[in-house]
Amino acid sequence: MKVAYFSMEIGLNEHIPTYSGGLGILAGDHIKSAADLEVPLVAVTLLYKRGYFIQTINPLGQQEEIYPYFDPRAFMEPLPFKVTIKIDNHDVHIGVWKYNQIGINGKVPVYFLDTDIPINAPADRLITQFLYGGDQHTRICQEAVLGIGGYLALKKLEPGVTTFHMNEGHAVFLTLALLKDLNGNEEKVREKCVFTTHTPVPAGHDKFGYDLAYKILGSHLPSNIRSLAGNDVLNTTVLALNLSRASNGVSELHGEISRQMFPGFDIGHVTNGVHHLSWTGPEFKALFDAHIPDWRQQPQLLADADKIPDEALKEAKLRAKKRLISYVNSVTGAGFTHELLTISFARRAAAYKRATLIFTDLEYLFNLAFDRIQLIFAGKAHPQDQPGKQLIKEIVNTAEQYEKQVRLVFVPNYNIWLGALLTQGTDVWLNTPRRPREASGTSGMKVCFNGGVNMSVLDGWWREGCKNRVNGWAIGDDEDQSDEEAAFDLYQDLDDMVTTYYANPRQWLSIMKRSIADLTPVFNTHRMVMEYMRKYYI
Repeated sequence: MKVAYFSMEIGLNEHIPTYSGGLGILAGDHIKSAADLEVPLVAVTLLYKRGYFIQTINPLGQQEEIYPYFDPRAFMEPLPFKVTIKIDNHDVHIGVWKYNQIGINGKVPVYFLDTDIPINAPADRLITQFLYGGDQHTRICQEAVLGIGGYLALKKLEPGVTTFHMNEGHAVFLTLALLKDLNGNEEKVREKCVFTTHTPVPAGHDKFGYDLAYKILGSHLPSNIRSLAGNDVLNTTVLALNLSRASNGVSELHGEISRQMFPGFDIGHVTNGVHHLSWTGPEFKALFDAHIPDWRQQPQLLADADKIPDEALKEAKLRAKKRLISYVNSVTGAGFTHELLTISFARRAAAYKRATLIFTDLEYLFNLAFDRIQLIFAGKAHPQDQPGKQLIKEIVNTAEQYEKQVRLVFVPNYNIWLGALLTQGTDVWLNTPRRPREASGTSGMKVCFNGGVNMSVLDGWWREGCKNRVNGWAIGDDEDQSDEEAAFDLYQDLDDMVTTYYANPRQWLSIMKRSIADLTPVFNTHRMVMEYMRKYYI
């Protein structure tokens, strides 16, 4: 067995800017667990030399983007060969860089594809410059480089691949390259491919007009492409579903939604996880080493978190929290303290995630939060997402306008490093998407490995893991709930949470332990990768 894992973005660490959010972080964690578990896997992605942006906030509260040049030579090795594919009826040459992800027991090679090489025309050198920074033309070119170019590169570098795992539809054009190699035999292509979708809304699935598709892909498209990818537009998800032996969503609920969106296809689910060794902070690593010694190799052993002494748990959380508060104060001057209940909301700034739901009734929030709660926000909006940018501006302006009524701060430039700091130090992780638009979510899982608790809408993974007011808090359970009704539920939970935190610290410690014991054994990528192995790889 040898698995080739294709993903448009992969987040391995904060120094390599080839990720924007959850999809890339999940891919990176998948690769890390595969390396730890010695799964025979190789990965393919694109090398973005202008990457995803660095975020700054101007005096008006508006997001601004900076795209520094990324030099890969400090992190990966350029390989001495190229592959060539036809794009828009001319040759585009693709260089390859190799990065080795080292795990506990093994390693996984990650191949980064790069069109920014001198032999290419200036326009073609830009194909892989920016992550999610272009139009439909750029996107289809990038997906051709990833799928077709990646397949050709692996033919030279990693012969003997038995399964091609497409992490989202961006990589689906590798099936076209397989069709050519296998003389158009669709059944043989299906035998080699599996597909994971992460998108529970129709607008999130890439679609290309056939005029554009024929112009860019030309001879790569088979004569029956419309029967495989959709009659009106080329839908990458439909193409992937038609040419895969197995497909899955990334939580139980997302699997249900995907089957409704694409009737007639047998779509299962593998609920996401996180790489426990990457996201557990130093304080909790030391705590688990002392009381659950084999947790690093077997995270399921954290089910025994009840045996951790209360005082040791409390002290580890306090140290992690002080580390977070120290950083927040240093970059914002907020004057936060480790003594108050700290709630964090950090994720991509998109309208459906409802970052400002907690502001629905400011008077109620101010009365409840005064000298009890401090709120930390972070997150980037896509450069072309104006509603997302408006959300950030509203958070920043609310913090400034009501600084005497509530302790509230926005911390800029959310990335892997800041995400780790927040999930390690915060008491509570807040998540308020419109159900069922969050396919899974993973940031809340990271909190559990650090003694934090979740307060979230019952969407994605949290619907599977939540025991309300036992290991966290559930906000509502109704897809048709209005924002005002969801906010009411949120305030009810906040009220109970504040009371528990200050009036019943023993119960709070119990909820922390249940967060660790109930959730970390399940929502980790070791379990996830082994589930992919059993269900889809072998």
